[in-house]
Amino acid sequence: MINYLKGIKLRQSPDTISYLNELPVINYLAGVESLRFNSQVTFFVGENGTGKSTLLEAIAVSMGFNAEGGSRDFSFSTKDTHSDLCDLITTIKTIRPKDGFFLRAESFYNTASYLDNNSTLLRYGGTSFHEQSHGEAFLSLVENRFEGSGLYLLDEPEAALSPQRLMTLMVDMNQLVNKNSQFIIATHSPILMTFPDSELFYFSESGIKNMSYKDTEHYKITKQFLNAPEQMLHYLFDTDD
Repeated sequence: MINYLKGIKLRQSPDTISYLNELPVINYLAGVESLRFNSQVTFFVGENGTGKSTLLEAIAVSMGFNAEGGSRDFSFSTKDTHSDLCDLITTIKTIRPKDGFFLRAESFYNTASYLDNNSTLLRYGGTSFHEQSHGEAFLSLVENRFEGSGLYLLDEPEAALSPQRLMTLMVDMNQLVNKNSQFIIATHSPILMTFPDSELFYFSESGIKNMSYKDTEHYKITKQFLNAPEQMLHYLFDTDD
């Protein structure tokens, strides 16, 4: 197993007026020596606002990736909105990966536009991403651009993919893991969380802890809803006292 990024640690606290202090992840990092990654596939999971995407973005920028997505040679910026957390953490690295990419669903349009204007598309499947659906373009990038022996950071990839295509992504990930690749993924998808031999960090108001995917609220709520949707909908929409 090769992990290019072994962990991160907080080397400096945010300014007292920074919104970062409101994120539970900051308090957690301040209280531990480091957050270690012990699997080739690591998931950041938790409720909105707990800091998982903020931390993933900070890791990406610290590792030299463009804040809006892309590889280390991407230099575009449509709006500078990334946090200062990248300047406050130290990445614990081993060997340098041969390949790498930061793929975030919310800014994929910007990445696709940059590629159309600045890169040969042959390396990316030969077709403009704007001529494909969001999900097709997303998978095309993974299948044509991710070469292996790389560090790949994915932020909520399920936003672009149907359940079937999400399983296709898992097949692609497995092939890349077998080619000495490492993934760190922020996700809400109970399907994606089942990836074999992965580790899952659950972000909450009380900090970060290792967890089985079956113990996450994402899995429990989805399972409960699908087992009895009528009952859950009645509960949700019932306005009687």
